[in-house]
Formats: sequence, structure tokens, C-alpha cells
Amino acid sequence: MPLGTLDRTPPPFFKQGPSALSKLMVFSSLALFLMVADTRFKITQPLRAAVGTVLYPVQWLALRPVLAVRGAGEYFISLRSAQQSEAEARVKLAQQSQRANQVEQLTLENAKLRKLLELRERLSTPGQAAEVLYDAADPYTRKIVIDKGMAQGVQEGSPVIDESGVLGQVTRVHPLISEVTLITDRDQAIPVLNTRTGARSVAYGDPTGGHGGGLELRFMAANADVQSGDLLTTSGVDGVYPAGLPVAKVDKVERRADTAFARIACSPQGLVDGARHVMVLRPVSAQIPQRPPAEVPHPQPRKKGAPGATP
Repeated sequence: MPLGTLDRTPPPFFKQGPSALSKLMVFSSLALFLMVADTRFKITQPLRAAVGTVLYPVQWLALRPVLAVRGAGEYFISLRSAQQSEAEARVKLAQQSQRANQVEQLTLENAKLRKLLELRERLSTPGQAAEVLYDAADPYTRKIVIDKGMAQGVQEGSPVIDESGVLGQVTRVHPLISEVTLITDRDQAIPVLNTRTGARSVAYGDPTGGHGGGLELRFMAANADVQSGDLLTTSGVDGVYPAGLPVAKVDKVERRADTAFARIACSPQGLVDGARHVMVLRPVSAQIPQRPPAEVPHPQPRKKGAPGATP
């Protein structure tokens, strides 16, 4: 057979389709068209819903082990937290029970001692409950606003406490609300008493200390008997706060050789950053009788014949 009569076309098995570049361009255009069409006309939304409905049981079964492991971990974490909270509550309840059992005996001994020393009875401090409305808008101060004011008999300078300790002092009174400056404010100072040693000092607000602010004992000698964990209460000598209210607890004592004073940081006992319900007390000075006016001495008449007497 002559060579010119042979069929030079490849058999169907070896026939080649479109080139790879042509396929890439066609499928890329199709994908771009489908994305634009789906974005504008939501043409694949029914298909997605159908596929999601079909695959939901598979997804639900696949997530069961993951959720089971996660739930078990959360259960053990919550169980440990609950056990720790219960232990702390039992310890606190035991301490409170011990203190409650000693109250009657201490009250009786206090009454006998005061009667023996002929001292007046301790003043009872009346108070009224109030609710915290909001924090003051000034970011440079530590103040809260309560829902009691002049109409309820709140006085300027009244102490404010919560169930844990002293919160601050009423510094501005309006007809229906009052502004309370917290003890962690930089302009607030409160006389305190160290319950361990009986030493008196003054605690100043330190907004930068700790979470929500703290307090600092200033002008304390470097060799002063102050330790971490000491409880500070109101001394009652300022005429504002009743004596014995918890104020703060000493956190850290720094004694440096380059200064004669120690740096003592304290954490407030009251919930200065989360109090919701508070108690407004009357200032101690409002319960103490006022000092009687000083008597003006009357000049005595001079006797006749005395030097400087008129004849």
C-alpha cells in the first residue's frame, strides 16, 4: 500500500481533548459566573438547604463525642469549684459562729468595764439601706451614686458601708440621690486602727493599687510593727465613722533603706467595685451633744484704794 494512502489521524483512543489552559479558562469563568449569580440571585440556596438537611444527622452524630467530652470537663470543673466554695463557706460559717458565741460574753464584759470606769455607753449608729444606681462619670475619681438623698434624711459626710466593710463617705447630697466618694479615691483619707497591735494611723486612697483601687498607709516608720494580713478597722476618733468597722487588710509591706517610711499597700474589705446594696449611717458627730458655749468671764469691780482705781 502506498504511503500516501495511509490515514494519519490518530485512533479515537489517542485523541486529545481541549488543552489544559482552555479547560482552566472555561471552568474559572463558570465558577465566577456561579459565584456572582449566587450572590445576586441566590440560585444555590435551595441546594444548600437540601444538602444541609441531608447532612445534619451525620453532623449531629459526629458532634456527640465532642460535646460529651466538653460536658464532662465542665462538670468536673464546676464540681471542683462548688466543693471549694462549700469549704470556704463552712470555714467562714465556723468563724462567724465562734464570734457569735463570744458576742454575749464580750458585751457583758464591756458593759461591766464601762460601768466600772464610769464611761458613757457606746453610741448606737442608726442607718438606712440604699441601692447603688451607677458609677460617677468622672474617670479621675472613685465615686458612686445611691438612690437616697435629702428627702430621706441623708446628710453630707455620712459613712457608707456594705456587708463586708466601709465603702466611703457621702460627699454631695441632692434631693433624691447622693454622691458617695469611695475610700479608694486619691482625695479620701480615713483614720484606722490595727486590730493586732492597737496602733492608729491614717489610710489614704490609692486608685492605682490592685483591681478597682486600694489604700496606702502613709507616714509609717520603717520599723513600725505592721505585717501582711493585719486587719485595719475604723478608729472612731474622726467624728465620722463609728469605731470597729472593717476598712482594709494589709497586703504588702516594703521597707527600704533609702527612706525613713515604709510603703504599706492595703486592699479594701468592702466591695468598692461591685457593691449593689449599701447602708448609709449617720455621722458620729451628729450624735454627740454639741459643746456648750464658753462662758465669758465678767470683770470684777476694783476695790477703792487699789492702784489704777478712780477716786
